[in-house]
Amino acid sequence: MSDHLFSREVVMAAKDVLDLCRENRWTLATAESCTGGLIAAVLTEIAGSSDVVDRGFVTYSNAAKSQLLGVPPEMIESDGAVSERVARAMAEGALERSEATIAISCTGVAGPGGGSEEKPVGLVHMAAARADGPTLHERCLFADDGRAAIRQATVLNGFDMIKSLSARPMLA
Repeated sequence: MSDHLFSREVVMAAKDVLDLCRENRWTLATAESCTGGLIAAVLTEIAGSSDVVDRGFVTYSNAAKSQLLGVPPEMIESDGAVSERVARAMAEGALERSEATIAISCTGVAGPGGGSEEKPVGLVHMAAARADGPTLHERCLFADDGRAAIRQATVLNGFDMIKSLSARPMLA
């Protein structure tokens, strides 16, 4: 029996992210909607992660996105919660409201319901922000293989986005 709640693939990816953060002397904040805190949960599943993980914001409701992360309600109204601008604002808000040097955010439609033609089940907008660099964005359309699969795919993609932050040049 494993000592971890999560699959070996997810735990190994989380360990890689923690190691990368330590190498870069980064601390991390998460701003999660569709994953409900799963990114932070996977990272904190690993003993010793407290030197990297600063805090996690679970902002499932639109009000929470505004109150906790400073996402303007007008932006949510005009673009919808599942959008590039909101994902970017979530990551940037997590940086501003934490002691972290990097942040990852996600907002999407995990299903099984809630999708539309414009925003189908499996659509997730993600952003990764670095205090000394640009904010990255990815629009992901994961296969509609069930809620758990979409959430796990979002976690893994988030870890990949964090890794991509190390390849980006710092702002002068």
